[in-house]
Amino acid sequence: MRKFNALLDAMDTFLRTPATVTDGRCHVRDAVDMKRIMITVMIALCPALLFGWWNVGYQHFLAIGGETALWPCLWYGFLKWLPLVIVTYVSGLGVEVLFAQIRKEEVAEGFFVTGFLIPMIMPPDVPLWIVAVATIFAVIFGKEVFGGTGYNFLNPALLARAFVFFAYPSVISGDKVWISGADAITGATPLAFVMNGHPEAIPSTWELFFGTIPGCIGETCKIAILIGAAILIFTQVADWRIMLSVVVGGYATAVVCQLTGLCPVSAHDQLLMGGFMFGAVFMATDPVTAAHTRDGKYIYGLFVGILAILIRTLNKGYPEGMMLAILLMNIFAPLIDWCVVQNHIKRRRKRKT
Repeated sequence: MRKFNALLDAMDTFLRTPATVTDGRCHVRDAVDMKRIMITVMIALCPALLFGWWNVGYQHFLAIGGETALWPCLWYGFLKWLPLVIVTYVSGLGVEVLFAQIRKEEVAEGFFVTGFLIPMIMPPDVPLWIVAVATIFAVIFGKEVFGGTGYNFLNPALLARAFVFFAYPSVISGDKVWISGADAITGATPLAFVMNGHPEAIPSTWELFFGTIPGCIGETCKIAILIGAAILIFTQVADWRIMLSVVVGGYATAVVCQLTGLCPVSAHDQLLMGGFMFGAVFMATDPVTAAHTRDGKYIYGLFVGILAILIRTLNKGYPEGMMLAILLMNIFAPLIDWCVVQNHIKRRRKRKT
């Protein structure tokens, strides 16, 4: 059984705390560990997920002219989401267990949130084999080759989406991929309307806010995302500084683009379209890949918001700029922290002299 020790240990400690304790001289004991943090994030994601189930079914039945009752829509969306999450966990955890077994380490709980996030940022009808390939790529090249959980500098869930976007763009960037089971019906997202030069076809602000629009499973309902943000801030799992600075940077850039005529869409609608709010709450705040210093978090978040709107506005080939903005700033986050620390050191030396 030693060959499967990593897998058995992961299954044994998934829902319960192991009886092992630390020994030695000094230890700081806290009830908050990685498992509790991951479970808190998953709880915060549940409102967006529940609405996503309903919206997938709602968009499907609306497109085919069927009955849009609550329970049939929820059940249809759940059945579309279930294979995605199973494939994600099987492929991703398979890689995690393999690397843990080779390194003779325990399986970290970090992938439980990643596996929860990947199906929420994918179209409902994305082929399952593509999800498996993207998940394996993201776990290996975005996480394990750098040492595993806590050492990755890119968000694995976003890396999986980026892999699908660049390797198989037709399954994630077309107009007909967002409404499940209705390939003959155009289901363009609001960002697609802007990219194709039809801003007048964008849904109303209330529809964008409530989320009754085509899109990824977990990204459409801003009310549910805000509920998740409140949970993360209240439990101190995510930093409000990053969320606030992303919104401020994005809104200010959207206002400038609107005033200069670069984009006909209002600033508040820009924040409500696509995965901007979802990325600001659940992706940009990743404690591993984001900036860690207090001032660095403000700088990091501002640039995420600015770059997301600029990519949307200036590069029509990438209508969803949030994904690329976060991945780009993940790369620069260590540099931002280094600059902030060096600036503090210089100021303290000046005060001392």
